[in-house]
Amino acid sequence: MQTRAKLGMLAAAALVAAGLAIGFLPRAVPVDLAEVKRAPLAVTVEEEGKTQVRERYTVSAPVAGYLRRIDLRAGDAVAAGQVLAVIEPARAVALDPRTRAQGQAQVRSAQAALVVAEQNAAAAGAAAQLAQQERARAESLRAANFISAQALDTARSAETRARAVQQAAAHSVRVARFELDTARAAVASAARLQNGGAAEALPVRAPVAARVLKLIHESEGAVAAGQPLLEIGNPQNLEVEVEVLSTHAVKILPGSKVILDRWGGAPLQGTVRIVEPSGFTKISALGVEEQRVRVIVDFASPREAWQRLGDGYRVEARFVLWEGDNVLQLPTSALFRHGEGWAVFAVDGGRARLTPVETGQRAGLATQILSGLAAGARVISHPDDKIDDGTRVKPR
Repeated sequence: MQTRAKLGMLAAAALVAAGLAIGFLPRAVPVDLAEVKRAPLAVTVEEEGKTQVRERYTVSAPVAGYLRRIDLRAGDAVAAGQVLAVIEPARAVALDPRTRAQGQAQVRSAQAALVVAEQNAAAAGAAAQLAQQERARAESLRAANFISAQALDTARSAETRARAVQQAAAHSVRVARFELDTARAAVASAARLQNGGAAEALPVRAPVAARVLKLIHESEGAVAAGQPLLEIGNPQNLEVEVEVLSTHAVKILPGSKVILDRWGGAPLQGTVRIVEPSGFTKISALGVEEQRVRVIVDFASPREAWQRLGDGYRVEARFVLWEGDNVLQLPTSALFRHGEGWAVFAVDGGRARLTPVETGQRAGLATQILSGLAAGARVISHPDDKIDDGTRVKPR
């Protein structure tokens, strides 16, 4: 009995010791694993852009006046030379009674000025004729030596002055007639408007065949010279304008591939046409000053694929800076700094192994691996301070 009791106690002690040993052994750390694989990889720059008509025309009022209501609507087609708007003379000036009375007084004043000018011209003509007769008489007396040469010169000079005065008087008559015509035209226009007649309207015509994009001034009313009235353009001839950071713009070249997405349809293909040479400062949503550059993108997809897009629509543009079809890659989150380079924790036999790697291109969540790992290797996707070289790990 004593032997059996001793054996039982020894067995129990062995079990307790084994349990304690197992309990104090380091446990495997649960981790997230990712596989190193070969797949297509593209390095892109993504920015928000908007569509715009390539050739947009802003039609403005050529003169100040009263604009009649524009009957066109956004989307209407217009032909080259078609009348888009009609501008009349300013109604407040044309129908104002005081202005009309002043115009009639100006007509009478111009008539009186014309009479004065004609009388002055008649007097100047008579003086010029007298000076001519005096000069002829002086020449005959000089030939007979009855007057001096100086007296003859004086007679000739007097005739020249008289001719100049006559010409000036004739010009004054013409000026007075022009002023009278102007005053009469103003009074006649005012009288026609007062009697309900049509005003002399100025039509504003379309410079090209296009469609109405936007009505800036639809209702009738007074407009100033140069005031925008409407915008026209061809909505089938669209391009995309994207504002990118200047640090990204230096990597984008004309002809680069662009993927246009998140516009409400399938992704579209595009091509960079212009990277503008000058940048501008823009305040971001966080209040940070950024230097940005405008990049113009042309659609490379067929027109049928993006025919639902219009002017000013939002798109997401991804500029492809580099791409490969069969690239060895892993998640960027698996990488960490190790000395002067990069490393990962590869999983081998249930333990983490510190593995230095050489990286290539980075595309956000994925990074190209040039050396250090092979396809099919498993790595820890999010290593933390619990992981070290040789640490026992298990998939989470």
